Amino acid sequence: MNLIKTTLLAASIATINTSCIVSKKKYTALQTELQTAQQKVNECENSAARIKSDNNQLNIALAGKEELITDLKTQLADCKKIRDKQLTTVGDLTVLTQAANDNIKETLSQLERKDKYILLLQAAKSKADSLNLALAVNLKGVLKDGLDDKDVDIKVDKTVVFVNLSDAVLFKKGSSDLSPKANEVLAKIAKIIESRPELEVMVEGYTDSDPIKSSCNKDNWDLSVRRSTSVVRMLQAEFKINPNRLIAAGRSEYNALFPNDTDANKAANRRTRIIILPKLNEFYDLLDPKNTPQ
Repeated sequence: MNLIKTTLLAASIATINTSCIVSKKKYTALQTELQTAQQKVNECENSAARIKSDNNQLNIALAGKEELITDLKTQLADCKKIRDKQLTTVGDLTVLTQAANDNIKETLSQLERKDKYILLLQAAKSKADSLNLALAVNLKGVLKDGLDDKDVDIKVDKTVVFVNLSDAVLFKKGSSDLSPKANEVLAKIAKIIESRPELEVMVEGYTDSDPIKSSCNKDNWDLSVRRSTSVVRMLQAEFKINPNRLIAAGRSEYNALFPNDTDANKAANRRTRIIILPKLNEFYDLLDPKNTPQ
């Protein structure tokens, strides 16, 4: 009896041990499967998150494309409006009368004549500028000997040449009588003037502001005029310059170069200015549109 019990007890223990061993193996296997399944779930969740992110980006891009399409549609509509307006304008132009066409042709013709006139003036100005520059260079060349720089100033301004001579070169202070040195200086200037018969010569006399009154001169106006006429007379009588080309003018103390507040400034203001300029009739002829080349 005890043997049987012992045998049954041993068999039961063996069965229990075998059952425990089998349960642990299944547990381990199930645990492994669970871990694998969890890993796959995690991978699916990550994949789903990426897909969601990509989808968001695609939605943003799609919204941008739609906005661009809207802008393009607006631009296209504007272009169509402009095209329609241009077509309307062209349509209006096509119904111009023959008289309107003739007016346009006449306007174009007038513009062409004006262009020719402008080109004529530009060519004349260029020629005059070149001739005046050459004239100034020649005057500087002949006057540089025997005169100080402070006593003579030669400038080209637009269409004329200015020669400023101090009164010390031509006159004594307060007098309109020419000095011996004046004959030498005017002889040089006359030689240049004679070579340019198409030009006129204006001689202007200037004084300082010191009042003057003598038996010959009532005031500075008298003195300035007498000085200019003295120069003109010498150019005509001594150097045979055509008097039709000569102009005498007095400017008195006005149009001064400097304020008459120092002896040096007063000396600079006492001067004779010789202006070499185109003849007025030739200048007006140049401005006449009838002289425009056809």
